[in-house]
Amino acid sequence: MNAPRLTLLGLTLAACAALGSAHAQTTIKINGYGGTDPAVVGDLINRFVKPALAKDRITVVYEPLQGDYNKSLTTLLAAGNAGDVFYLPAETLDGFVATGKVLPLNGLVNTSPFIKSLNAAFTRGGRLYGVAKDFNTLTLVYNRSLFDEAGVKYPDGTDTWATLQTKLTTLKQKLGPDYAGICLQPNWDRFGAFAFATGWTQFDSKGRTNLADPRFAEAFNFYTGLARNKVGIQPSEVSEGWTGGCLKTGKVAVGIEGNWVVNFLRDNAPNLKFGTALMPKNTKTGQRGNFLYTVGWAINSGTKNRAASLKVLNILTSPQVQQYVLEQGLAIPSRTALTSNAYFRKTDPGAQNSRLVFDGADDGNVRAFTFGPQGADWSKPINEALAAVLSGQKSASDALKKAQADMNTFQKR
Repeated sequence: MNAPRLTLLGLTLAACAALGSAHAQTTIKINGYGGTDPAVVGDLINRFVKPALAKDRITVVYEPLQGDYNKSLTTLLAAGNAGDVFYLPAETLDGFVATGKVLPLNGLVNTSPFIKSLNAAFTRGGRLYGVAKDFNTLTLVYNRSLFDEAGVKYPDGTDTWATLQTKLTTLKQKLGPDYAGICLQPNWDRFGAFAFATGWTQFDSKGRTNLADPRFAEAFNFYTGLARNKVGIQPSEVSEGWTGGCLKTGKVAVGIEGNWVVNFLRDNAPNLKFGTALMPKNTKTGQRGNFLYTVGWAINSGTKNRAASLKVLNILTSPQVQQYVLEQGLAIPSRTALTSNAYFRKTDPGAQNSRLVFDGADDGNVRAFTFGPQGADWSKPINEALAAVLSGQKSASDALKKAQADMNTFQKR
């Protein structure tokens, strides 16, 4: 007598379970930077991602990794606890690819709308591991008032290394000992653009770095040579820690910086009248050199929600999101179609800087800012050589010899 009732109850429970499963909500976890990023990405999620995916019952949460992002993400990936989607910095791409924890996106994402050099930055062995969410390149940011006072023409897109050096030297001579022509950070992250302009390559086919290459020496000698007669100075010489700080003082005419300097100057030197020019061309090759500083959206190869993760990635790199990011002054978008965006036609200094940073992505010898598979210590021999010469402790030739010896030791580890 009870059997039919039990059967009916079982069917009812099964139906309820099926109904619940059909309406189950999928949660996609994103890992990214701390700082201001939680507010920025949270805004994008609320404005664009959640409305677009509500019908699919997909929700998204952003979990920032505070402190050392690369170390934290490495730990989470190893433990199987990383987000479904996460930031993938180009500078540490090789190390993450080696873990096998990053999903190749070939055939899963259409990359044709994006700047080719940015796609290349996230490609290894023909496999694409990330889609650039935004990027920066280097430009010459200059103090218009100092050039006006010295009666020297502003830096512009026609400048070569030689003509820029002449402008800086003349400005220094006109303004005197209290002023400098350019701020020279003793770091690969600024100097390296000049090395690329010569045609030098960071790694050979075996992954080795040749600092004895005449092209590298040419760039090294030019960059450090700008310090002669204090035409160029290090940030520490004006009690600052970086190029933006040099510009803030009003005593240095040119800084080599990305778009991030615009908000810094707005907040810390609101009366400074600045302009922007593309990086100068190497006098011999006729090419500019530049870095792509970029972070991509990547997908965890171990995610159980691949389809939903791809939907989230595609929305976060969509034209609508990138348009919003650009107009809010948050970052430089990675889609080629935005080159004709009305924002870039504005005449205010910030918009003009953004336009030239965007243009720099495919003008000349442009390479992703990366340290290679051995990590950030790769740049240490170069940084030490730059510091030694700029501070007058070593000659360029001696510094380069030591740098090559140190690089050889490092790369044999």
